Amino acid sequence: MLTNGGFFKEAKIPQQKTYNGVVFPAVLTPSALESHYNLSVLTAAVKDQKPWLDSLLHRHGAILFRGFNSLTTAPNFNDVVEAFGYEELPYVGGAAPRTSVVGRVFTANESPPDQKIPFHHEMAQVPEYPSKLFFFCEVEPANGGETPIVLSHLVYERMKEKYPDFVEKLEKHGLIYTRVLGEEDDPSSPIGRGWKSTFLTNDKSVAEERAGKLNMKLEWTDDGVKTIMGPIPAVKYDETRQRKIWFNSMVAAYTGWEDARNDPVKAVTFGDGTPLPGHIIYDCLKILEEESIAIPWQKGDVLLIDNLAVLHSRRPFDPPRRILASLCK
Repeated sequence: MLTNGGFFKEAKIPQQKTYNGVVFPAVLTPSALESHYNLSVLTAAVKDQKPWLDSLLHRHGAILFRGFNSLTTAPNFNDVVEAFGYEELPYVGGAAPRTSVVGRVFTANESPPDQKIPFHHEMAQVPEYPSKLFFFCEVEPANGGETPIVLSHLVYERMKEKYPDFVEKLEKHGLIYTRVLGEEDDPSSPIGRGWKSTFLTNDKSVAEERAGKLNMKLEWTDDGVKTIMGPIPAVKYDETRQRKIWFNSMVAAYTGWEDARNDPVKAVTFGDGTPLPGHIIYDCLKILEEESIAIPWQKGDVLLIDNLAVLHSRRPFDPPRRILASLCK
């Protein structure tokens, strides 16, 4: 199918799944007529067909742009992100170690390649989170390193069916997330972002003020700070699609927030402070894996995700691999 402008063509790849007649994710490639073009043609097409692209994203939850030969560098990617016109969301309160690259673009989670990053909605553990995220493959992985994605409402439906009492308690009490931050970033940890880069300041009083805006409590220690967030909802209602979504970082925190400072079992509890049942968390992880799809990255790929509809993760990989990201309000 071509859009009315004829620039984008909907494509099929083997990894896609179909739910109620809707493929996940949508895949767009250049039409045959547009196989030779420069970056300005692509950005113009994005601006021209933005309403259609927005409706496609809303319907499918994620769009993979593949085969656009002018997309090779971080500045190219930044230009495409800018063409969509979404407002930028500063990365305040997130856990991942990242480095700013150019414009609105920074590195995706820089944790070691042998580590898996569990499924999560981006920044679901803080009140202000992105509505959309872009990923870009600047250097495709030698092996592995996929970014699996899964539709959030499917996870909610399966968990509700299998563990109704657990989900009821989750909806009633929400979750509390606890994380201990050092002063500086620790690139050996998947949650190694230090408090200075978490709050974008070297000043503790400014960090307190920014944490306060997130309703986050800080407890300072000799060499860092304990952050306590919550209770915060673990299930949200997606108004635009009229369905409940599994919007939390519960599995990510319980199975992955581990380093020299943090014990993952203590990283997340029910909102009333009671511990979570480990066997249910791991069963939820199994459901996430079963429902997910993992598309191997190719150089130049752009993946646009609706953060309210889709959770994402990262598989271990053999370097090199360089995936860049951009967050939007």
